[in-house]
Amino acid sequence: MARREYTDHEIIESVPRKGFFGHPKGLLTLFITEFWERFSYYGMKAILLYYLYYATSKGGFGLKETDAMIIVTLYGALVMMSTIIGGWFADRLIGARKAIIYGALLIMFGHILMSIPGNFTMLLIALALIIIGSGLLKPSMSTNVNELYEKEDSRIDAGFTIFYMSVNLGAWISPFIVGQLHSSFGFHAGFAAAAVGMFFGLIWFVMTQKNTLGFTGLNVPNPLSKGEGKKVAMIATVIAILIAIILFIFKLFGMLNLEGITWIMTFFGLGIPAVYLTYMYTHPKTSSDEKSRLIAYIPLFIAAVIFWAIQEQGATVLAEFADQKTQLDLKPLLGIDYVIPAAFFQSLNPMFIVIFAPVFSMLWVKLGKFNPSTPLKFAIALIFAGLGYIAMVYPIMSGEQLINPLWLVLSFFLIVLGELCISPIGLSTTTRMAPQAFTTQMLSVWFLSNAAAQGLNAQLVQIYGAVDPASYFGYMGLVAIGLAVLLIVLVPIIKKAMRGVH
Repeated sequence: MARREYTDHEIIESVPRKGFFGHPKGLLTLFITEFWERFSYYGMKAILLYYLYYATSKGGFGLKETDAMIIVTLYGALVMMSTIIGGWFADRLIGARKAIIYGALLIMFGHILMSIPGNFTMLLIALALIIIGSGLLKPSMSTNVNELYEKEDSRIDAGFTIFYMSVNLGAWISPFIVGQLHSSFGFHAGFAAAAVGMFFGLIWFVMTQKNTLGFTGLNVPNPLSKGEGKKVAMIATVIAILIAIILFIFKLFGMLNLEGITWIMTFFGLGIPAVYLTYMYTHPKTSSDEKSRLIAYIPLFIAAVIFWAIQEQGATVLAEFADQKTQLDLKPLLGIDYVIPAAFFQSLNPMFIVIFAPVFSMLWVKLGKFNPSTPLKFAIALIFAGLGYIAMVYPIMSGEQLINPLWLVLSFFLIVLGELCISPIGLSTTTRMAPQAFTTQMLSVWFLSNAAAQGLNAQLVQIYGAVDPASYFGYMGLVAIGLAVLLIVLVPIIKKAMRGVH
């Protein structure tokens, strides 16, 4: 039986136009689903590092701290990379709606496995399920939000802003709940909360989708033909063979271990976006102006990779520092008999974003003609990230065995200020600088800047484990600020190469 395809008019007419703060009612369905998915993702991630390196007597696996940080970094990189494959499945095989449901199911089962005491193999299977599920769900949620609005609907930017808030609200609340459950009842209670969160999100989506989302997400935008199916199968086979060859070579030289895998991930993390950009630049459909913009995009992409490398270390380097080198007992500080769960610090980033995102949004408007150019905003972001790490040097050098937790709060705060200069700006700029024939693929490149950063982090966390923390934070901060200065020098050249994109 042939699949029913809905026209754009049918899709728009099927969606209740209002019902959620003046927006389509379906936005509420997606808002709550995304809230619970992010609750589960960030809640689990807030204690994952500790689960890996805590001693078995404390419910963990007793891995070396550096190895645990590498695993968390590789997990984050694979989640970002999986969105390319998940988006392809949604666009070409099953549609966004089914991708969301299948993705949520896989994520929920992954968290359920983690909530059951088991061996390391079970943990890896659970993480694989969450990675695949996130790859299906993450891009499809944004696609479904977009389909709620007509192309010329002035509410669409505000709609995405509201949707983005669900991400940060879920990420803000979950470390408090999961972290406290871990402190009181153990790791598996925290993971169970993540599973329950995704269960709530899935049930809400299934129960409300029909009446609020209409026909959105049901179409397969670019379905595979029979001929293409054979071609895709051939390409997938070639890729699988290449990966097998790479793994065999690593095995042959005794490198098929965690360190060897980090090199593979670093190679793919940095190599995939390079291939994407080269392909777009050399394609005959790319005009001379578009080629110039792609060249201008390269230093912005590099700046984004360095920024995300520091920002993503909040779940590894800063998380380890919070647990091992920060005064969490409030009795010596405030006389209060309470120990702060280290996972609580993972709430700082989304909390500051929720508070200060509206401030930055108004600031850019108020600055008017003095509003910094895109490359300058990227440089400012790197400066804030660098300062966030340099701020950690003084308390470490003070000689105190455990530093005041407010220094860690300051570090997260400065890095968030940088994030607000680069994250929304980068997404918007990527869209405007994309060659017309590759708009979607260019957005994939932007998301891959995070994957490339985490591939780089797989190497950086090993350096962190080998040097003293003051040197690591100091040099990383200086590198970020040094690159910011170089970017400022290049601003006139980059602006000229952007060919009218401001």
